[in-house]
Amino acid sequence: MQVSYRRMMTEILVTPLGSDLYRVEVKEGDTQTIHDVTVASEDLTTLGRGHGPHALLEESFRFLLEREPKEAILPRFELLVIARYFPDYPAEITRRMAGR
Repeated sequence: MQVSYRRMMTEILVTPLGSDLYRVEVKEGDTQTIHDVTVASEDLTTLGRGHGPHALLEESFRFLLEREPKEAILPRFELLVIARYFPDYPAEITRRMAGR
């Protein structure tokens, strides 16, 4: 199942690749970046607030795009790596997911 999110000319597409691996495509105008992200089941429990990986990834990429251009996002990473670069990520994403 592919899920997309559009906002101000930005489209986020999430596609499952395996049991806990997802491809996230970020499209802005004529440009696109591709990111392979591992979402552990523990991530869904602690951060997802009862939502699935698609919703968690979409919101996580919205969080990232508010802070950096899509080209600065790592091409392959585990979801919790975001907290290394942005220490407010766990609290902020938990708050956002609770409000969904």
